[in-house]
Amino acid sequence: MTQKVAVLGTGKIGEALLSGMIRAGWAPADLLVTARRPERARELQERHGVTPVTNPEAAKTADTLILTVKPQDMGTLLDELAPHIPADRLVISGAAGIPTSFFEERLATGTPVVRVMTNTPALVDEAMSVISAGSHATADHLATAEGIFGAVGKTLRVPESQQDACTALSGSGPAYFFYLVEAMTDAGILLGLPRDKAHDLIVQSAIGAAVMLRDSGEHPVKLRENVTSPAGTTINAIRELENHGVRAALIAALEAARDRSRELASGNN
Repeated sequence: MTQKVAVLGTGKIGEALLSGMIRAGWAPADLLVTARRPERARELQERHGVTPVTNPEAAKTADTLILTVKPQDMGTLLDELAPHIPADRLVISGAAGIPTSFFEERLATGTPVVRVMTNTPALVDEAMSVISAGSHATADHLATAEGIFGAVGKTLRVPESQQDACTALSGSGPAYFFYLVEAMTDAGILLGLPRDKAHDLIVQSAIGAAVMLRDSGEHPVKLRENVTSPAGTTINAIRELENHGVRAALIAALEAARDRSRELASGNN
């Protein structure tokens, strides 16, 4: 890899991205980082061999800028960067809910912007990153973003109009599974199991089920039916889930997440 890439606002996800890129073949010398606290920048340098710089230095030097600050801080960051970013720089946004037009309006005319929604499994190289092109981004720009985020998981291209739905499904998605595991662990305790054993049973079942979904090619309904015997334990549990409206609650929850993503995009913080 010969291009220089800068990660601006390097928190946990940004650091996961850096370490994944290094494992995928990027030279640490070609990776620049910025951080709000100087001690955080030094920590990244010592841990990964990357080069700490200021935001303006990153804008002037890097071929690709990855902006990973919080959505509410993005406007301030762009005000700082705009005078220093040439129109041929690729800008990748990892901020939830902010459209590419927000960047295009604040940067030089023609600046290519790619919007990416990733999720916290990037920390274990199992991210789902959804990639959308702005008005001036080309297929090569999308390929660059895929190469970077592919280092920490799977990538998927979608039209930007679908980003809010993807945020609801995969951006927030890990939290739903953590919530489910939490509830199932409590149920295991209620049924008489120690917490650690309930946790181990549920986590391994979740891993196994996820691998089957990914690798079998079977529809989830078919996989569920394979576990559901007539008059058995599973169908009784499924009946209770349906009686309590779990399916409808999940749909409503994802709609609420999608709507909140739209609100963030419109500036309603």
